[in-house]
Amino acid sequence: MWTDQDRSERFHEATKTDQRNDFERDRDRILYASAFHRLAGITQVVRAGEQEVFHNRQQHTLKVAQVGRRLAQRCLADHPSFAHSIDAEVVEAACLAHDLGHPPFGHVGEALLDELVQKTDPDGFEGNAQTFRILTKLALRFPEHGGLNLTRATLAATLKYPWLRDKSDPNKTSKWSAYKADREAFEFARQFHPGDDKTIEATLMDWADDIAYSVHDLEDFHRCGAIPWIEVFASGDLIVEQAAKKWHNAPSNARRLLERALHRLYEFFAEFYDGLLFERYVGSKDQRLQLRNLTSTLIGRFIKAAKLVRPGKVRIGMDEQTTVLVLKQIFREFIIKSPSLIAQQHGQKNILQALYGVILTEGGTETFPSFLPVKLRYLWETADGSKARFAADCVASLTEKEVVGMHGRLFGTSDSSVLDPIVR
Repeated sequence: MWTDQDRSERFHEATKTDQRNDFERDRDRILYASAFHRLAGITQVVRAGEQEVFHNRQQHTLKVAQVGRRLAQRCLADHPSFAHSIDAEVVEAACLAHDLGHPPFGHVGEALLDELVQKTDPDGFEGNAQTFRILTKLALRFPEHGGLNLTRATLAATLKYPWLRDKSDPNKTSKWSAYKADREAFEFARQFHPGDDKTIEATLMDWADDIAYSVHDLEDFHRCGAIPWIEVFASGDLIVEQAAKKWHNAPSNARRLLERALHRLYEFFAEFYDGLLFERYVGSKDQRLQLRNLTSTLIGRFIKAAKLVRPGKVRIGMDEQTTVLVLKQIFREFIIKSPSLIAQQHGQKNILQALYGVILTEGGTETFPSFLPVKLRYLWETADGSKARFAADCVASLTEKEVVGMHGRLFGTSDSSVLDPIVR
């Protein structure tokens, strides 16, 4: 078992202290990092800035952090003897950090960068691994070293998939939390956690992310009229079938569990939220109150579902797990598969591919391209000679507006003034 001293140890020696404890400093460093600021310009689902009704990635992250803190506080209130292994500041810090590595244009950008990087670097690209790279190497905070120099506990809590990529293992092929180039920092974070299990704090962060994603994104699309709920429930067979396929390591009775979850959700709507179930959403006072109450009730229910059952182990109630799986699949079927969104993503992929390609091929193998904004040039020093990793770090450090602006200037489709810097 790791001690309080183990949990609060930093990779680099800390020279300054103040009134905050170690974990409070971690949380504040992440909140004030430029990588966190960038998330305001990154897609949650729909392109950042397209409509005010939609969450951007930063707004999503703030809500994940709020849910994560409440999860930790409830667990500690129910089980005060676990105070040595759970700290609400650590959970909130991990929640604030969990999407720092998300590239422009959401998951389509992540998948595309993985495909492109793998052509010359088998480690590819993954948003969670990029998050860890930012926290331990790319973020600028200290002149002596890169990264934010977070405590071991906070770093471990950010590791949603606590392993390196291993293409011989199906469970470690598409999701992982650190690149091999960052192995030393990864081993520091995981020193007291052999095996592949997440820490308690990482489990709470992961569940907080699921809660926020399944509830708040659906709230957005209900408010904009994209989801007619009575039609959603009429598509129950499709939702259950696809959710069962997406359920990783699903139990043998997965379909039955999901059917029950969908039925419970329908009865819940019919009993308490008929104004949302049967009426077209127009933003009336009654509908807005019902929608706010709906999200609050669901979040409260999901928070209560997390139980500490023994040291190092959190159990999430099966009813709540399957409800979240159903809500996620509803979102995929009615939003992610929308032809208009797919068309938008096609154009975004073209922009990212072109920008990555020109950074990769220009400037030779010994230096960075001369057209690269000054802000990004320091990334060359951290890439250890890998041009592919350098190009991915550059692209993943930009907001979507910056990506579009730089692409337009490099490919001659922008009429912006050369005196106006695209990347500030």
